[in-house]
Order: sequence, then C-alpha cells, then structure tokens
Amino acid sequence: MIILLGAGAAVLVLAGIRSVAWLVGPIFLALIIVIALKPVQTWLLRRGWPAWATTLVLVVLVTGVLVVLALVFVVSVARLAALIPQYADRGDDLKASLSSSLEGLGVSSSQLQDAVGDIDPARIVTLAAAILSDLSGLVVGLVFLLCLMLFLSVEAGGIDRRLAAVATDRPQLADALRSFAQGTRSYLIVTTVFGLIVAVLDGAALAIIGVPLPLLWALLAFVTNYVPNIGFVIGVIPPALLALLTSGVGQMLLVIAVYSVLNFVIQTLIQPRFVGDSVGLAMTTTFVALVFWAWLLGPLGALLAIPLTLLAKALLVDVDPSAGWATALAGSLAREPKPPRAGRRARRAVAAPAPSAPAPSAPAPPATDGAATDGAAAGSAAV
Repeated sequence: MIILLGAGAAVLVLAGIRSVAWLVGPIFLALIIVIALKPVQTWLLRRGWPAWATTLVLVVLVTGVLVVLALVFVVSVARLAALIPQYADRGDDLKASLSSSLEGLGVSSSQLQDAVGDIDPARIVTLAAAILSDLSGLVVGLVFLLCLMLFLSVEAGGIDRRLAAVATDRPQLADALRSFAQGTRSYLIVTTVFGLIVAVLDGAALAIIGVPLPLLWALLAFVTNYVPNIGFVIGVIPPALLALLTSGVGQMLLVIAVYSVLNFVIQTLIQPRFVGDSVGLAMTTTFVALVFWAWLLGPLGALLAIPLTLLAKALLVDVDPSAGWATALAGSLAREPKPPRAGRRARRAVAAPAPSAPAPSAPAPPATDGAATDGAAAGSAAV
C-alpha cells in the first residue's frame, strides 16, 4: 500500500511539473547559472566590494554572455533561413541521383519506388526550417530568464546565512545543498572546457571542408555538449544535411566521419568519465537522467539533466542517512589509488642479495694471574 501510494503521488507530481515545464525549465536554468557564477560574487565580496556592486557585476556578466550568444545565434539562423530556399530544388536532383545509384546496384525500380517514394525533399527542408524557428523562439524567453537571474543574484548574497539557519534545524539538508552546488560547479567546469574544445575543432573542420556557416554549427556543438551521451548526434544532423544539399553525399559522409572521430571520442569516451568522477554519477545514470528530464521538461531538461539529477539526489537521498544504498547503486565507483611504484634504487636493493652477517668475534681470553697482579698494584698506587 505504501509503494502504491508513493507511486501514485509521484505520478501526480511529475504530471504537474510537466504541465508547467515552460516555467520550471527557465527557473532551473537561472538557478544553475547563478550557482555557477556565485564564486565570482564571493571573491568580490572578500575583496571589499559592496553587495550591490557584486550583484551588478554578476548580472552584467551573465547578461553579456547570453546577449552575445543570442546575437550570434540569431544572425546565423537568419543567414541559414536565406540559404535554405536555394537548396530546395537540389533535393530532387539528389533523389534522382540516389535512384540511379541504387538501380546500378541491382535494386529494381518497383522496390526503389516503394523505398524513396515517400521521401519529400521539400518536406525535409520545411521541417529543418521549422526546427530552427522553434530554436530561435527560445530567444524570446531570455527576458524572463534575465529577470529571474536578477532576483536570484540579489538573493545569492545571503545564501550562506540562509544555509546556516537551515543547518540549525536540518544540518543534513544544508550539507546536501552545499554538495549539490559544489557538484554542479564541477560539472559545469568540466563540460564547458570540453565544449569549447569540441566547438573549436568542429568549427575548424567544417570551415576546411567548406560547409556554410561553420560558426553556427560550432555554437550548436558547444550547446549540445551539455546534453550527455548523445549530444554529438544532435549537433551533427544540421551540418550534415547542409553539406548534402551543397556538395552531395561525399561531403555529407565526410562531415559525419569528422564528427564521429572528434565528438564521439571526446564526448562519448573521454568526457563521461570526467563528468562521472566530478559529480559522482555513473554513466548509465546520466543516460537515464537525460531521457527522463528531456521527457519531463523538454530541451531544457536535456541540457540540465545532470544538475537536475544532482538536485533530486540532494533532496531525496543525501538528506537521509539510511539511503546510502541509492548512492552506491547510482553513483560512480571511487577509483582505488595505485600502489606507489618502487624506484630504481629500491628495486636494485630488493633484487640484490642480503649481505652476510659478520662472524661473531671470539671471546677475550681470561686475564692471567700476572695481569691481575699488575692491575691490583696499579689500583693500590692510585689509592
């Protein structure tokens, strides 16, 4: 009965959150951004800056970064929207070329007609334009996001006093929230560093290949790097389609190969190990969290999957001392330290045979009577 009631309550809560995802997502995004930049405000306060000045610096810093990203995104999307109609007619040529190539491989015309009959290049172009328009519509939410960050930045100055007040009644909750903030900052640092590496490499590769708008696709690669495990798949689709429309199948395959080598190695093999070590989550847990939060909150849920999972872990697991089993199952295993390697001299000392023990010295012979008499005489003289 307890399990059924808990499951029913969880379904109701999740359904309510999903119905207001348009509000919950930006709130969590603003919270994560303020948490990430809180050390800057703390550093300024330690240098003697007034609280209002540190808040102003924090807001200006966040606003400047978001405005620059938004301007680059809007300008690039506008240029792409102007380029897409030029390639709409080329889709028919690609379809005819694909049909002839498959016929040369022995595929009959009837089978070919059934396979490619439903492919409409104009529909694909229209779908891509609709997706881009939806992404550009996110810029409208920047005003709401900036307002949230303004209020959260003002409140961030007194968060230490608030946590101290919480610790007097619920010390475990205060420790869990501090651990959540620290883990979120570690995750953002690692992900941002890898995102910049991936964006620079992808943008340079696309510029060398000749794909239009490499700056836009580099920005897309940087943003999708925050999506665990499958971010590079989302980032490769638009430039690959554009390469197909501009130069054909060969260039599309080249773009996919370059992304697979760069992004798959960095984002799928290397980065998850660092992310798991920094936040204490297993790779399987991050993937399940990605699917869950994307279903619950949409695109923002996919971007914030790791921080949201850390917050849920802090509120549901870390506050309960008896819930350590959940951390053991869903967390990353701590790596055992390797034993120190013995130096060359130590190895030589071990390999060298032990020196033989010195032979015991023979005991001194007992004193003779003459020697004893001489000693007694010397003692008498001294007295």
